[in-house]
Amino acid sequence: MTDIFLASLILGAATGLLAGLFGIGGGIIIVPVLMWLFERLNLADKHIMIMAIATSLATIIPTAIASSYAHHQRQNLLWPVVRKLVPGIIIGSLLMSFVAAHLPAHLLRYFFIAYLIYVATNMLLQKKTVISVQSRWKGMDYVAGAIIGGLSTLLGIGGGTLTVPYLLGKNLVMKNAVAVSSACGLPIAMAGTIGYILTGWKLTSLPEYSLGFIYLPAFLGITASSIFTASIGARLANSLPAKHLKHYFALLLYIIAAKMLW
Repeated sequence: MTDIFLASLILGAATGLLAGLFGIGGGIIIVPVLMWLFERLNLADKHIMIMAIATSLATIIPTAIASSYAHHQRQNLLWPVVRKLVPGIIIGSLLMSFVAAHLPAHLLRYFFIAYLIYVATNMLLQKKTVISVQSRWKGMDYVAGAIIGGLSTLLGIGGGTLTVPYLLGKNLVMKNAVAVSSACGLPIAMAGTIGYILTGWKLTSLPEYSLGFIYLPAFLGITASSIFTASIGARLANSLPAKHLKHYFALLLYIIAAKMLW
């Protein structure tokens, strides 16, 4: 347990730094690294992927609170937009946590590999994805929220790569889209985490110090360090050639995807 906690401290510091530097969610690194750490623990193969996803999702809760508060202080948060998305997000996140718990581990792995390739390609091409939203149907935000919440819970991410393109398609400016996305990360993480705790609650094959599918030593280690390094990464983004570094990071994501596929 101590080894995993210490490794998670390093992982949290690295993901916080990368998140601040590149503006990406930490889940994209946390999930594959936790997979490898859990393999070293000799966990049952069928639980490794779902525990990595669930633990990654739980780590989003404190960072989402901190980032939402920061955006609120800067008056970038449009709460009416958040309120429209949240009901669908909660339903989608809760439902997907129960679905994901019954999906084969290899299928979860393939979903995550596809997501890695998608993010890496966008970073390599320096492309800002925008989902054009032409419909004026009032229920669109509820449906979009359910899709965003469901996919984010399936992947163990905060949903920024899904929420921001949707909001840009609704003609929100980038700073407001990012702020709303940060606030939406909290209900995604909370609803998904509750779902993963409930679905894994009675399983006797999970390791000690697990709360459902959440592995607490890894959760505590990642959150303890990532909160501090995210602000450092944000400051470094202004002094380092972040655009060039994105190319190298995209290549790293391709390598991780290939490793997971292999």
